[in-house]
Amino acid sequence: MKRKLPDNPYEAARKAAQRAALRALAKARRSAEKSGADLSEWEGEFLGSVEDRVKTYGRAFADPEKGSRGQALSIMQTRKLKEIAAKKPREK
Repeated sequence: MKRKLPDNPYEAARKAAQRAALRALAKARRSAEKSGADLSEWEGEFLGSVEDRVKTYGRAFADPEKGSRGQALSIMQTRKLKEIAAKKPREK
């Protein structure tokens, strides 16, 4: 079975960026939970709101100065996402 090529290659790239962003958000949440790290209220809200915006609009930011046009997350959102994913468990 052959895959149908998209009519608009930019649309295909946008959809791929959207899927990648959603996977990265889920992976960050899972890795933080798996490591036993406690997410702050702000971090949990951040992950939820960014996920909602990516699902609704296909990207989580509107200002073109904050990131590349084909990306779903801005530069700072990507940086914060990496920080959450690398978060270590809190020691008692």
